[in-house]
Amino acid sequence: MYQNLKTFKVPGDFRGKSKVVVQLWWIVEKTLFAWSPQFFYGWRRFLLRSFGATIGKGVLIRPSAKFTYPWKISIGDYTWIGEDCILYSLGNISIGKHVAVAHGVYFNTGLHDYTRESFDIDHKEVIIEDEAWITNDVYIAPGVRIGKGCVIGARSNVFKDMPEGYICYGNPAAAVKKRTFEEK
Repeated sequence: MYQNLKTFKVPGDFRGKSKVVVQLWWIVEKTLFAWSPQFFYGWRRFLLRSFGATIGKGVLIRPSAKFTYPWKISIGDYTWIGEDCILYSLGNISIGKHVAVAHGVYFNTGLHDYTRESFDIDHKEVIIEDEAWITNDVYIAPGVRIGKGCVIGARSNVFKDMPEGYICYGNPAAAVKKRTFEEK
């Protein structure tokens, strides 16, 4: 047998909070968070902070964004989180300052050990460094670090670390060229 899900167990401390707190967050997220008007950015920051997230000043989070365990989330100052983003935070997700996250981005920290019949669950941290831009419909795999100022192109799948100051895209994503600026 490759996997026997009957033997699968979530480790007791895996979620980082009690089942009651997890369920309470999910109720708050589906109602007070999701139903809030788009311009209620401060309200959504307040709700996330109330559940243990570290949220910087001036952070803009759209109401359709989803956070599995907010106490495992850190978002730096003046960062944007777009529509329909999923922060699947079984492990820590750290997003730096001045990061632009477009719509439909999936941050995945969870994985299973497919080499064990018990299909053990695990997590690896995802880190997005300052001033990165993650464009639409990007998938970011567990354990990935995206360097400072890096741009990840639309619909890319990121399975390994991406370097600072590069434009990266593809499936799998790869560094394509250096990010440059024109002075005005």
